[in-house]
Amino acid sequence: MACKMTAGLVKIDCLPVPAGLENDIKDWFCRQSRLYGLRWFLAHADDGVIWGESREAGLALSGDSFPEVSPPLRAVTLQQARLFGKEGELFLWQDGGDRRARLIRDGVGEEKEYYDEDQLLWGNKLECWKDGFALLRQGSEGLLHAPPLPEGAELPVRLKVRHYIDYDSDDGQAFIAFSRLVSLKY
Repeated sequence: MACKMTAGLVKIDCLPVPAGLENDIKDWFCRQSRLYGLRWFLAHADDGVIWGESREAGLALSGDSFPEVSPPLRAVTLQQARLFGKEGELFLWQDGGDRRARLIRDGVGEEKEYYDEDQLLWGNKLECWKDGFALLRQGSEGLLHAPPLPEGAELPVRLKVRHYIDYDSDDGQAFIAFSRLVSLKY
C-alpha cells in the first residue's frame, strides 16, 4: 500500500500539568479544547473508554449519555487522554506517579513529512443515538463504546491518524517519529 506523503509545519511542546488536576480534570480539558481549537476527546481509563466532544456548552462526555457503557472522567482512573482536531492534539498520560502532557500543533514549527491513515473503529452495529453519541456494538463479542457521531452517520467509523516521518542520520532509513489523532470520519 503506497502512502501519500505530504510536508507541513509541526511543533511539539511539553505542557505543564497543573497541581490539583484531580479536582478539575473535565474543566481543564474543556479549557484546553477551547484554547487550541480541539474538537474530539478520547480517554482510556482503568474502567473503560470515554469519548467526548467540545461543544458550546462545554465538554460533552459519553458517560453522561451512556453511563452503563462509559465510565465517568476521573483523574484517579485515567491512564491517558487525547484532545484532538484538525489543528493538533493534546496528549495527557500517566508516567509512574506523575502526569505528563504534550501538544502537537500543525501549521507552526519545523517542516516535517507526514502521511494520514484511516483506522477502523470497533462497532459494526449501531444500537442507538443519544445526545450526539452513538452506541456501537462489535459483533458477537458484545463490545460497546459510544463515540460522538451525528445522527445518520454511516458505519464503519474511522479514526484519522497522522504519522510524522523522520530519517535515521546514519543510513537515511525513514521511520515514524510520532503520531497523533486528527479526526473521526463517518
